[in-house]
Amino acid sequence: MIRKLALQILVPTLLAIIAWNGYLALSRLRETQKLAALILESSVTQTNISGVQRDLTDMETSQRGYLITGDDTYLQPYTDAKRKIEADFTELRVRLTKRSPHEQSLESQLESLAGSKQSEMERSINLRQRGYRHRAFARVATNEGKGYMDEIRQIMSSLQSIESGNFVKVDRERAAALKKAILITFVSNSGLFLLATCFFAMTRRHARLLEKEASQSRQELALRDSQLTKLTSALSGEARSEIVAINTTSRLLLEHYGDFLPRQGHEYAQQMTEAAIQIERLRQDLVGSVGCGGGQAA
Repeated sequence: MIRKLALQILVPTLLAIIAWNGYLALSRLRETQKLAALILESSVTQTNISGVQRDLTDMETSQRGYLITGDDTYLQPYTDAKRKIEADFTELRVRLTKRSPHEQSLESQLESLAGSKQSEMERSINLRQRGYRHRAFARVATNEGKGYMDEIRQIMSSLQSIESGNFVKVDRERAAALKKAILITFVSNSGLFLLATCFFAMTRRHARLLEKEASQSRQELALRDSQLTKLTSALSGEARSEIVAINTTSRLLLEHYGDFLPRQGHEYAQQMTEAAIQIERLRQDLVGSVGCGGGQAA
């Protein structure tokens, strides 16, 4: 009874731990995927910031090359970077919508300064295209554009620093979550292994005990069959002796006293003989059935 109760408790517990282990694994997987997505998003944001800085640098380099040479081919990188920076700012703005107000404010300032820098470059390029080379260089010499670029680099540095901090923070959380997941998985699997071992051990022991009980039952049954066979044999012997005595008595009665017996006495003696024959048949059937039963039990 105790073994059955233990098995009834152990099996649901084992299944519950298996289900819990699967739930924990799925939860850890989702958390890891979420942190990996945050890491990827932070990395892409840093790439967007670097892309804006690269676009402005290309535009400034192209502007100075054109101002020096007056060759329109130098404006091609400027045109390409001008078109590209719009897309980079749009993507950066979208990625910072879920960030802190401070980061959004920095992005807004960066976009405003980039617009001012582009206006400054456009004016100098326009002067050079109209043939006012010295006036174009004089505008550059005012260092207005340099002031814009210095502020832009400062804001970009702040954004990069914030994103680097976010990246490191999320990466630490990911490492901690992975470590926690490994620990929980180890503990859970250890408990699962221990319960499984106990379950199989109890199952094997239960099977051995059942086999032992079955063997004892077969031995007891064989002993009882043997005792029954002996008892049946003894009773059969006694019954046979009684039947022989009845047959002998009825035969002697008819032989020695048949002439003195009335017709009804003869009938009684004949009935005794026939009854003895029927009893003998029943005895033989009983002995035969007991012998067959004992053979099957053995």
